[in-house]
Amino acid sequence: MLTLRKLRTHLGASALTAMVALAPAPAALAQTETITEENIIAGTMDIDFGSRTKMDASGDLKAGSPAVGAADVYKFALRVAQTTEYQGEIKRLPNLFTKTLQRKQQEASLAFDINLGVLNPKDLKQKKVVGKWVGLIPIDAASGAFDLAGGASKERPLRIAVDAVGTAKSFVDNFAGRLIGKAEKKEGLTSYTFRRIVGDKTVTVTVKQSDPMRFENIVLAKGPSENYPRTTVSGRLDYDYETGNWYTDGIRFRYTIDGKEVEDVVTGSIKWVEDADRASNGKGYYDFNLRFNEEKHSKGSTEAAAFDQMSEEDAFFAVDNSIPCLSGRISYVDSFIAGSDTPASSKVNFALNANKLTKQQAVNFFKLWLICTGPTNDE
Repeated sequence: MLTLRKLRTHLGASALTAMVALAPAPAALAQTETITEENIIAGTMDIDFGSRTKMDASGDLKAGSPAVGAADVYKFALRVAQTTEYQGEIKRLPNLFTKTLQRKQQEASLAFDINLGVLNPKDLKQKKVVGKWVGLIPIDAASGAFDLAGGASKERPLRIAVDAVGTAKSFVDNFAGRLIGKAEKKEGLTSYTFRRIVGDKTVTVTVKQSDPMRFENIVLAKGPSENYPRTTVSGRLDYDYETGNWYTDGIRFRYTIDGKEVEDVVTGSIKWVEDADRASNGKGYYDFNLRFNEEKHSKGSTEAAAFDQMSEEDAFFAVDNSIPCLSGRISYVDSFIAGSDTPASSKVNFALNANKLTKQQAVNFFKLWLICTGPTNDE
């Protein structure tokens, strides 16, 4: 790695000054004011579902298995809160077992290789890659648990590693905790009722086959700059197999910013909407309605009348802009495997909007969503 002195010699003082201007802000300059703007999380992702299209031809694996090494690859370039950028890929390998003895031939995992960039708030054309988000998440075959600290045993811990630039110090911070993915066996799924208070009334949605994705003390590494602190996440995000919707009655993010302990509670829904011609054009989108600290903010809301004439289901999914929320869409154009409705590849566009959110809230949710890349893109 080039030292600051070598950089001065190599690049010249003027170039160094420009790079320092792009350096991550120290914690003392952390900003917690709220933002209301479109495209707080924006960009594109291309998905190649290799585990669905590159099948085993050896005859050694269980019938219907993908070939050894066939991976689902998620390539993306995404910008969050205007001044942070994530560009790279995630590779997902499935568990593979031999046909006769059922021995494990390949372990399931998610491998991260993401460049982290920061942008100059005064001139967004100025950008610098300051580090990496890299490492491995092993996935347990029996429990379906994603072990965020498990890569350390393979000398590939999942981590954010940021270089020293200007006055900002270098750091390495590891992820930890467990994500319990969607169930392999669906027979044991039960119903679950989600409630939302709108004004003076409570509206509900009951999911008959609710498959919870659980967050067990997940630790999101800090970065890419110091004002995005290490954060602990707990709670659940439930999938409805009948509708393709996701629901949560509480994902909790806990962190410390400017010396103060903060807890954000995220509730709401992510509704799957298919285009009328999806069978031919492959189009569909997730419609986000995630509310931050709804219970605290709804007490002072005067917008209840706007929901009075809605059906209970419509009121449940309606966006209430009097409450801090993340709305907008993640849109898909899928190409299907011949003769089926299973995607072989997807082109994905992120266009999520912030209403009265802090940058920390936006970045924390984005990090968690990337951790969930596999389950949130499964059929």
